[in-house]
Amino acid sequence: MIYLDYQATTPLAPEAREAMLSWLGGSDTTGFGNPHSAHRAGRMAAAAVEVAREQVAALLPPGGRVIFTSGATEALNLALFGINPRQVAVSAIEHAAVLDTVEALGVTTQVLPVDAEGLVSGATEIAPGTDLVAVMQVNNEIGTIQPIAAIAERAHAVGALVLCDAVQGAGKLSAPAGADLIAISAHKLHGPKGIGALWLRDGIDLRPIMHGGGQEGGLRSGTLSPALCAGFGAAASLCTNLSKSDGNHVKMLWEKAIASLPGWTLNGSAVERWHGNLNIRRDGLDVARLMSECRNLAISAGSACASGSGRPSHVLRAMGLSELQAKTSIRIGFGRYTKITEIEDACAEIRAAAAAQGE
Repeated sequence: MIYLDYQATTPLAPEAREAMLSWLGGSDTTGFGNPHSAHRAGRMAAAAVEVAREQVAALLPPGGRVIFTSGATEALNLALFGINPRQVAVSAIEHAAVLDTVEALGVTTQVLPVDAEGLVSGATEIAPGTDLVAVMQVNNEIGTIQPIAAIAERAHAVGALVLCDAVQGAGKLSAPAGADLIAISAHKLHGPKGIGALWLRDGIDLRPIMHGGGQEGGLRSGTLSPALCAGFGAAASLCTNLSKSDGNHVKMLWEKAIASLPGWTLNGSAVERWHGNLNIRRDGLDVARLMSECRNLAISAGSACASGSGRPSHVLRAMGLSELQAKTSIRIGFGRYTKITEIEDACAEIRAAAAAQGE
């Protein structure tokens, strides 16, 4: 199988796996200690957690703290419920972890529209009285990079905080400038599943949404997994060192993929984007049939969270695409461990499958 679904999850880095092993120890080692215990085994585990926290923090702005969570969904819920806003503004193309949580809050909500390239419109005024603005750094479906610094300036001008879902950008791009809260996920940057983090700018108070032992500064009760933390930290450290070479690699793969798929239309900006995400459409395409025939490929028809729903992508619809156009789109995702021969073989298989539909 050729794996081209990096937006859904990324392969675990060997270095991250290695970092986790000693903290998965059995009864004959000290690597199973509870990091919240006061004895030596606990202190060793706690030290590993704090090393990982520093490694993750290196991906984020100075002047804040990292709160470990079970993933970005929990981080976003902690941010939204923890701030407890009365009025929010969200982009029309946010992930369901933001849109559904805002709906659950039941507060006044302004939806910020996007243009045909998937960029938040700079002409839209943020409503006075807004407490929180939520805009993602890189869209998970189309790869568009939002101008977070400019949006943050507009939000701060009306007294609002800025929450940024940086899941797809963390470890690849610089931290979103101007954000007050940032959510990230380990398994989107070659770390393990089951752990993420919320970065909280100094001076911002949250109310906890989980209660119990008061771990993570009282904001996220529950025993931390030193193994998951260590894997997250190792993956983050790799990104710190490899982000430039990773970026060059995916740009080369992107150019090869674009050249190998003539006749397809790009969804999203060709310039303001992460090049590891290629979302394209072809008029008249039966996506379900194509994906069935390309059974050797792991590609997507959209967000993994919405896979199988049968609904057209809310992201593509927000950009002005018709329901039919949205349903003729596929997403190809690649990254650090993707080989150029895999892109060549995958594109050949996609071309053949699409051509067969015209026969």
